[in-house]
Amino acid sequence: MTGSRPQRQYGAGRKKGIRRSSMRLLKKSWVCYLFILPMIIYIVLFNYLPMYGIQLAFKDYRALDGIWGSPWVGWKHFQTFFGSYQFKDLLWNTLALSIYSLAAGFPLPILFALFLNYVTNSKGRKAAQMITYAPHFISTVVFCGMILIFLASDGIVNQILALLGIEPVAFLSNPKNFRHIYVWSGVLQSIGWGSIMYISVLASVGPELHEAARVDGATKFQRMLYIDIPSIVPTMVIMLIMRAGEIMDVGFEKAFLLQNSVNLDYSEIISTYVYKIGIQSGQFSYSAAIGLFNNIINLILLLAVNRIAGKASDVSLW
Repeated sequence: MTGSRPQRQYGAGRKKGIRRSSMRLLKKSWVCYLFILPMIIYIVLFNYLPMYGIQLAFKDYRALDGIWGSPWVGWKHFQTFFGSYQFKDLLWNTLALSIYSLAAGFPLPILFALFLNYVTNSKGRKAAQMITYAPHFISTVVFCGMILIFLASDGIVNQILALLGIEPVAFLSNPKNFRHIYVWSGVLQSIGWGSIMYISVLASVGPELHEAARVDGATKFQRMLYIDIPSIVPTMVIMLIMRAGEIMDVGFEKAFLLQNSVNLDYSEIISTYVYKIGIQSGQFSYSAAIGLFNNIINLILLLAVNRIAGKASDVSLW
């Protein structure tokens, strides 16, 4: 008993010392913490406080009774969704569109950054960057409007095809074209912006490595393969993990704006279905259950890919 008292006193003294040093550091760097305070407030308001509404997924919500007063129904809404005839189609459309977007949209910004890294003409490089960055700043509504106008039966794309002697293509009236239009228009809009991070990493590679490789007679492809790509691998892994955590979060705005009665079998995804069920039909509890299922799948994928990446490459988010 007597031996444990000094240990407790030592532990309490150590905790007090840690608190004092933490407070000292906080007072010393209070300006830095002040800068991140708006972001912390934003995250708390828009990411943590809305979690209060998760209980809607397990209740039969009634506006007059409120969230707390609504009756508890447990897994009823999840069972309804899993047993729905639309469940398989919604899940398949969401996964197909997301995986297709990942397969096309993830490697192309990397290749574009590697290409720009070897462009010696500064004017040509700046022009390429400006042209590819510009679509990112166009709003989704305007961009989808441009897609519908350009790909219409009498749009500019079909007019160019007619000048080349090619018959017009029914881009919008063929439902099978929806995924291709969605994915490749997204690649066009994001390829320049997505390459910025890789360009910054490539710019930080020491020039002495490239000079030594030139002396040894290495070609541009060999320098790219053995110097540039290994330098951006950690960034690639982190970006892949983050993209994997968003596989089920296919952009609602774009899918909804490009959706019509013809391509509904291909364009109806979980996010658009949640909007129609929750906002248009007023089934808030059912839509909350579907949204919660969607987010849980994203979390599982994020944890799984992060663990696999950590074991395979020693690079992970945590």
